[in-house]
Amino acid sequence: MSAEAELRAYWREGASWEADRAALCEEVGRIWRWVAAAGWLGVVLLAAALAVLMPLKRVEPFVIRVDDSTGIVDVVPEYAGRGGAGELVTRYLLTHYVRVCQRFNLATAHSDYEECGAFHTPALNQQWYARWKRSNPASPLNLYRDGTTVQAEVSSVSFFHESTAAAGLAQVRYITRTRPGGDGAEQVAHWVAQVQYAYGTPAHDPRLRVLNPLGLRVVSFSSEQEAQEPPPSIAPSSMPPAAPAAAPGRRSP
Repeated sequence: MSAEAELRAYWREGASWEADRAALCEEVGRIWRWVAAAGWLGVVLLAAALAVLMPLKRVEPFVIRVDDSTGIVDVVPEYAGRGGAGELVTRYLLTHYVRVCQRFNLATAHSDYEECGAFHTPALNQQWYARWKRSNPASPLNLYRDGTTVQAEVSSVSFFHESTAAAGLAQVRYITRTRPGGDGAEQVAHWVAQVQYAYGTPAHDPRLRVLNPLGLRVVSFSSEQEAQEPPPSIAPSSMPPAAPAAAPGRRSP
C-alpha cells in the first residue's frame, strides 16, 4: 500500500473518531438537560404540594383565664375579625339582654322590665310577669326595696356548633355585683347561663320594635351560679323551652 493510501485511511479513521466524540457529547448534553428538567419539575410539584398542605397546618392560640377569687377556669374568647355579621349581631343582642334583665335598680326597674319583655316569647313572658309581680315574695321589687342595686357584666358569649344565625343555643357567662342599701359590702357572684334563642318577626308595636328591632326571641333561659355561696340576685330559675311566637304583650308588675 502506498503512503498516499495509508494517509487517506488515517484521515478517515480520525474523522470517524471525531464524529463519534461529537455524538457522545451531544448524547451526554441531552441526558443532562432531561435530568435538569426533571429536577425543576420536582421542585415545582413540591412547592405545589406545600401550598396545598399549608391550610391544613395552622396554630390557633388561646388564653385560659383563672379567676383569683373563685378559681373558675374558662377560655377567653378572641375575635380575629372573621366573624359573620349574623353571629356578631346575635352576640351583641344576647349580651344586651343579659345585662339588662339581670340588673336591678329601682329607678329603671319598670323600663328594664318592659325591655326584657320585648325579647321574650309569650310563654316566657308569662313567667317573667309571675316572677316580678308584687304578690310574689321573691319578686325583685320586694327583695330589693331597701335600695339594693344589682349590676350585671357579661364576660363571654359562646355559641354551640349546631347553632345558626337564625336559631340556636348559646352559653353566656356573666358577673353580678350586688350592693345592699345602706352601708353593706358589695357581693360578687359568677353565673353561667344557657340561652335558647330564635329570630322571628319583629313586633308590630313601634315602641316594642324600637327595643328589639331584629325580632330576637329568647325561648328559654336557665342560669346557675358558679361560686359556692350565692349572694342575693335576680338570676332566674330554669325556664322550659317554648316555640317562638309573636311579640310579647306589655304587662307591668
